[in-house]
Amino acid sequence: MPLRSGRSGRGERSKRRASRALAEAERPPNPGRWPAAPRPRGMKALLTAEIFLVLVGLIMLGLPIAVSMGLTAVFFFVALGETEVLTMVPARMYSSTTSFTLLAIPFFILTGNLMNAGGITHRLFRFAQNLVGHFRGGLGHVVVVSAMIFAGMTGAAVAEAAALGTVQLEGMVKRGFDRKFSAAIVASASTIGPVIPPSIPFVIYGSITGTSVGRLFLGGFVPGFIMGLALMIIVYFVARRRNYPRERRATAGELLDSSLGAVSAVATPVIIIGGMVSGIFTPTEAAVAATVYALILTLFVYREVRIRDLPQILWETLESSVRVLFIISAAGIFGWLLIHQRVPETVITGLMSLSHNPWVVLLIINVILLVLGCFMEGICIMLLTIPVFMPVITRLGIDPVHFGVMMTLNLMVGLLTPPVGMVLYTLASIGKIPVWSLSHELRWHLFALLTVLFLVTFVPGFVTFVPNLVMGSAR
Repeated sequence: MPLRSGRSGRGERSKRRASRALAEAERPPNPGRWPAAPRPRGMKALLTAEIFLVLVGLIMLGLPIAVSMGLTAVFFFVALGETEVLTMVPARMYSSTTSFTLLAIPFFILTGNLMNAGGITHRLFRFAQNLVGHFRGGLGHVVVVSAMIFAGMTGAAVAEAAALGTVQLEGMVKRGFDRKFSAAIVASASTIGPVIPPSIPFVIYGSITGTSVGRLFLGGFVPGFIMGLALMIIVYFVARRRNYPRERRATAGELLDSSLGAVSAVATPVIIIGGMVSGIFTPTEAAVAATVYALILTLFVYREVRIRDLPQILWETLESSVRVLFIISAAGIFGWLLIHQRVPETVITGLMSLSHNPWVVLLIINVILLVLGCFMEGICIMLLTIPVFMPVITRLGIDPVHFGVMMTLNLMVGLLTPPVGMVLYTLASIGKIPVWSLSHELRWHLFALLTVLFLVTFVPGFVTFVPNLVMGSAR
């Protein structure tokens, strides 16, 4: 008898639960709001797709990236009926740019502008010409070596492309190189800039993820040198096939004299990396030290920058810095929307449903980034995708330094691909070459860079060896 009573009680509870479920199903939906989180998996996937479709639509309408991200976030907060969060948007934009690490960005930009205005580019070109100009396709190799050294001063691919293109493009054409090839090698070599430290993308990545910027800087050395070597191989074979000239071999005295002129530029990354690794500087303090060094060098040693030139240099720095930081502030709102609507969880579920193998997931992420790179700027892609991909990377146990360098290298490829490739358009403008014609000439250079990306993705030691050697293992 007691047993029958227990079964009867459980039966009554089951009936009540069924009645509540039926009543909930028959209740008409609230037309003024979307379903509240947590949502069914299909609904979350649909919402994720809608968010990115609206963003892409605004970009295709010609709105700036930062404005597109901000409007997308505001639109979906309103559409979801969560208008109360709109009062927090200004504070969220402000807080996105208050990281002390981000203060390094304007100082790195200023350092590059000072070095460029101070004639460092010409000294690097002369040193590189004496070092590798006697190889087949000499000036092509000179461009690559100059870019690798110049990378230690700028940290931005577009700035490097403009500086190297202005100095070296016409010189290569006068020496018998095809104009399209000359522009292609300058464009592809400029992508080394953000991989060899200092690097603005590394600073942004480290600020968002909390990864050591020093380890990221050290992790970029080997991939950057491999990029340079791969491009020099392409130059050699193209030069042999097209019979491009080589320069005369420099004497030991000429090489020594030019190296003394270039050593001041090489000292810039030494100051930055050495100060950070030794614990003397934070990344921001290292950027300030590099700026002071560049100021002393260009004002008092070389004397090619005058006091009256500084306002223009500072204005150019201000324009570049505000542009980057405005994008970061807008991305802060957009990232807030993604986290609020659990988009990272949706992406994790989707990627994990495809494979639990970290190498397969990295391959998929690379493909996604390469596609995005055709339509968006690298920094914007980084700000949009890091909050989405980092939970996946963490769950799979992938080294964040490895992933950061891989992502940056991937986004550099996007700078060379139409329709949005900034470096592609910069060199097409400087060289007065049709964009699609230059894109065709870049095919072998892109193949070389994609090969390096493949190696960096699937051989993490290329990235992690130097940071682990200098700073010890992070784990």
